[in-house]
Amino acid sequence: MVKDWDIRVERFWADASDDDEAMLTAMKSLVGERPSDDAAAVYEWASVHDFLGRESAAIPLYRQALDLGLDDTRRPRALIQLASSLRNVGEAGEAATILGQMDVSEIVGDAPQAFLALALFDAGRPGDALRVALSALAKTLPLYEGAVKHYASELPSVIESAV
Repeated sequence: MVKDWDIRVERFWADASDDDEAMLTAMKSLVGERPSDDAAAVYEWASVHDFLGRESAAIPLYRQALDLGLDDTRRPRALIQLASSLRNVGEAGEAATILGQMDVSEIVGDAPQAFLALALFDAGRPGDALRVALSALAKTLPLYEGAVKHYASELPSVIESAV
């Protein structure tokens, strides 16, 4: 039953549109099939709000889903999406803190680094943002990885206790 639900959720996202009411109605129907304390359902409900630009509504839902205990696939995605939503509502420092604690994973790759760079930039830390972005990019530069990492390490930093 859960596998069937997950497949229908995947189809929902594959067919996602900009029709707010249709998206909310369809996801509400899917979420309604699960218990109210189902972490995956709460996460998907948060995600549809986020997708529709309703970050303020998504943030507490992401937190609830994380508290309920998400699986290893959804957890890193929820952390990134929570942090991205926080950044979008002006909480770039908190977003950077969350993202700075994440590791690269098979599920999300270097996405935490990309979103961390955005959060650091918005938090007024452009040198740190560029360092994070260049360090992530350096891995893809076989001939210049060392040089780019070296230059990135020399960028000015703003010391901040939040990250």
